[in-house]
Amino acid sequence: MLGVLGDVQQLGRDAANLAATAVWTLADDELVSCLQVAYRAEQAVATLQARLTHQATVRGLPTRQGERGTTAWLRSLVPIDPGPARELADRADALARHPVLEQALIDGHLDGRQATAIAAATDNVATGLAELRAADLQDPADQDPAAAATAAAEIVREAEATLIGMADRLPAYQLRSVGERVLSHVAPHLAERAEEMTLARQEERAHRARGFTLSAPVAGTVRLSGMVGVEDAALVQAALHPLCNPIAEDERRPAQRRADALVEVCRLAMRTAELPQAGGEPAQLAVTVAYNPLTQTLGAATTDSGARLPAEAVRRLACDARILPVVLGTAGQVLDLGRTHRLATSALRRALAVRDGGCAFPDCDRPARWTDAHHMIAWTAGGATCLDNLVLLCRHHHRLIHHPLAGWRVRLGPDRLPEFLPPPSVDPDQQPRRNLFHQRE
Repeated sequence: MLGVLGDVQQLGRDAANLAATAVWTLADDELVSCLQVAYRAEQAVATLQARLTHQATVRGLPTRQGERGTTAWLRSLVPIDPGPARELADRADALARHPVLEQALIDGHLDGRQATAIAAATDNVATGLAELRAADLQDPADQDPAAAATAAAEIVREAEATLIGMADRLPAYQLRSVGERVLSHVAPHLAERAEEMTLARQEERAHRARGFTLSAPVAGTVRLSGMVGVEDAALVQAALHPLCNPIAEDERRPAQRRADALVEVCRLAMRTAELPQAGGEPAQLAVTVAYNPLTQTLGAATTDSGARLPAEAVRRLACDARILPVVLGTAGQVLDLGRTHRLATSALRRALAVRDGGCAFPDCDRPARWTDAHHMIAWTAGGATCLDNLVLLCRHHHRLIHHPLAGWRVRLGPDRLPEFLPPPSVDPDQQPRRNLFHQRE
């Protein structure tokens, strides 16, 4: 045992010395070769870690040393995060059950994530075949359980070998996808039935695991996290996809576009008035706003859930969302509880859609159903909710118009159609611009 420990210690010293070596002297081909060999060496060491972890688990060291399980025990030994600790514990268990994968890792044919993906795939194959056998054995037709089990084990071995053979070309995430249909390669006569049973099992598990949470606000942000089944995810993706397409000069990342699309879907749902009532009232967002009568300005606001919003956000919300404004004076007295026809009525929305065609910002192609009815003279400043004081803007351009530093202004032209004045940084002459995409003539 001391020999193994000494070898591992020597390995650590050799690796540390190599890590400190000046690599700038390497030629290009040497640099590439060293990187590939170093990665294989890392996977071999990771395999050793997994084997040691499994042996510790088998001996019961984690519980004997007062830890709840292997993951917690690993974290008590080395400075490792919970996620990687769970991965190591799971990999140790998987490799112990799949010695062929362990040897392929040692030989450099796989990396750790590929091995985990293949182990999960072959485990799913074995489970699916067991379910098929159970279903067949319920049939009075003659079945030889031993022969069926032997045949199933051979199919699992063939599936494992097939996936290992693909590992030189496919990374782990692609192996997971191929692994879901590996039976069609090794046992096509069973693939359809096995897949049907597997999908049903996955759907049931996903239904039990579904959930959605919103964290408490931290520094102005709320973390959304959740899990849904494949069917529900397809519906969510179908709803978000039309709103995720980038628009002209759109600098948002894909993740930002998806986040904006989720919010927009909720805004669209609130406009339909088809959501269930809450407390006898339509779904709405109540916002309490501080108002200074001396300066006639709005202050920060509080939503009915207790979240704080800046005044700029309230001005955007007041344009076209189902919100109930509650304006407070300096002493906290209620100065205004809503206002009749603050929101654009259905008839007014239709008139705006006919006039503007969609987002009226110069050359934006967003359709009318994805827009807000923006007050040119702010509703909070006494602006009327009428056709001549409203303009349709998509969410992106609505934020732009409200941004105090953007410099864009919107007004009604002589022909009673909206036109936009760009800031001097865009056009020094600030010539009015209109949307040519939606223009009908």
